Amino acid sequence: MVATKAPPQNSLTVIDNRTGKQINIPITHNSIPATAFKQLKAPKQPGERDEDDHANGIRVFDPAFLNTAAISSKITYIDGEKGFLMHRGYPIEQLAEKSTFLETAYLLIYGELPSPFQAKLWEFEVMHHTFLAEDLMKIISAMRYDSHPMSVFISAFAAMGAFAPEANPALQGRNLYIEDKATMNKNIIRIIGKAATVAAASMRVRMNRPFIAPRSDMSYTENMLYMMDAMSEGENYRPDKRLAKALDVLFILHADHEMNCSTAAMTHVGSSMVDPYSAISAAAAALYGPLHGGANEAVIRMIERIGKVENIPQFLEDVKSKKELLFGFGHRVYRNTDPRSKIIREVADTVFEVLGREPLIEVAIELKEAALRDDFFVKRKLFPNVDYWSGLIYKAMGFPLDFFPILFAVPRVAGWLAHWKQSLDAGNVKIWRPRQVYVGEGRRDYVEMKDREERVVRDPKGGVTELPHYQSKRRMAAKL
Repeated sequence: MVATKAPPQNSLTVIDNRTGKQINIPITHNSIPATAFKQLKAPKQPGERDEDDHANGIRVFDPAFLNTAAISSKITYIDGEKGFLMHRGYPIEQLAEKSTFLETAYLLIYGELPSPFQAKLWEFEVMHHTFLAEDLMKIISAMRYDSHPMSVFISAFAAMGAFAPEANPALQGRNLYIEDKATMNKNIIRIIGKAATVAAASMRVRMNRPFIAPRSDMSYTENMLYMMDAMSEGENYRPDKRLAKALDVLFILHADHEMNCSTAAMTHVGSSMVDPYSAISAAAAALYGPLHGGANEAVIRMIERIGKVENIPQFLEDVKSKKELLFGFGHRVYRNTDPRSKIIREVADTVFEVLGREPLIEVAIELKEAALRDDFFVKRKLFPNVDYWSGLIYKAMGFPLDFFPILFAVPRVAGWLAHWKQSLDAGNVKIWRPRQVYVGEGRRDYVEMKDREERVVRDPKGGVTELPHYQSKRRMAAKL
């Protein structure tokens, strides 16, 4: 009898019960390679389909990436159970207290805190790459006054790539950012510098006011507030430094949050070796969605709908019976507390001290207390997250609700660029190409138009139904 060799301890043994085949998959950093399952192949069984693709082995099915790690990263670590967040090894609490947004951006992108010389050089370069091309300003000014600011932001960055042909791998060669790190750094600096200017321009479009040129003698957030708010005072206008500092801390808190929807979009699109402006536009589009960047806006709308403290008990009952949605509570990663929420409460106190107490704060505080007293929410680990408090701060600072995602996008640009750079610096870049499990029709032959049976479509889900036309009956009659 031949003794079987024991599998390595740090491995996973999988037995395919269809064939009896056994494989040992190495475990590295508490993860296994999904491609290992391609070794498990079995003949098609009765009732199975050719489209199930048995020849290429087992596929791992994970809708919405609930337990799929697409990259290995050195940038951000989250411990959801303990409510812990750190960037490049530094706890978020320390960065919020001691760092600045631009310094944190440097840390995220380059892996270390900058030296005194590097810090000065970095800030100088970013703050001297804030101007937008005149033709790009014309594109932004052509947007409607009631455009959503994120539509302006996304469009501006998509167009920005056209103003930097030297930064386009489609024109300069696919390996541009792998081989030329100086060009990579220049465009990282450009994007971070111009993000605040685009944000401010989207606000000025809303107010039908002329654009204000950026200032290089202010901090990043102070300059952004200046470009949004300055009027006839011109260069004599200076934003309140306490509010600029509060916004700077909020930018640190929003700068990166691991592999979320928009960061995944940035990395996915970037894997095609497209220029970073196009990838930023794609990431911003992902952030634009109400399930991602619109959460703090939804919090304000929810609290406004509640209106008064005495309405909270009924609202929570409606949440339990699924008549209402509770925004700003719980998190897909954090299970006990969001470490950013405590910091943001301190920022809120500063903002309220300058601008006065936000009228909705009493409702927000009591809603938080009532939810944390209720076993229904406690058992489900629903606690206030960063979106709960940031929305109240932004409202107190006078930002329109639809501008909230912009205040999320501007700092998150740093995180997007950090992950984009990390993926390209790793070398041997492979385009992201997820698999699918096909469950559609099997092979069938084309039917000529004359041989098809009429199929009545009553549900728009199943085909095109008659659309509403904003034309006069007179015109419609003429067309007929």
